[in-house]
Parts: sequence; C-alpha cells; structure tokens
Amino acid sequence: MIKPTVGRVVWFYPDGSSPSSQPRAAIIAAVWGDRCVNLMVIESNGVPMSHPPTSVMLVQEGDPVPKGADGSNCRHCTWMPYQQGQAAKNESLEKQLAARP
Repeated sequence: MIKPTVGRVVWFYPDGSSPSSQPRAAIIAAVWGDRCVNLMVIESNGVPMSHPPTSVMLVQEGDPVPKGADGSNCRHCTWMPYQQGQAAKNESLEKQLAARP
C-alpha cells in the first residue's frame, strides 16, 4: 500500500467511468486516511474541475473499484502505474537491506 500525501498525483475516474476510460490527472489536496482523499482534478481540456471532489476513495492495489447501486463504477482515484512500480522497487530494496547481517 502506498501512503497518500498532499501534493501527490493520482488518476481520477468520475462516476460511471469504465476500466478502459481515460483517467483525469488529479493532485491530492487533503488526506483523510489511507483510502480517502480530497482532490484537485484537471479536466481533459486542461482546466481545473470547477467543483473538486472531496472524500474520494483511493483504490489501493488489490482493492475492488467501488460500485453504485446500479452496478456502475463510483468515482474513485488510483495510483499511476509508475508510482506503483516505484513503491514496489522501494519495498524490495527495504527488504534486501533488512535481510543484511
């Protein structure tokens, strides 16, 4: 799990988006917990969203995407693949260093 911090970039998916939808770039504006953040979202035309979403679920690796009553995806955000790769490399390095005598 990657710990969210203010200023980090995530991918935002609005309500009803499909897994193949292009995400919107977003910056974490506030952190409520490991899986709940406020965002400043950049629309596909490069303009910030006029009503930024608050209390957005941060879907961590292995978490299911939140669904609405009708079965469609609810708004959420995820880490970019690059960030997931960097976190995995860091975790591997930490394990190697901890294993040293």
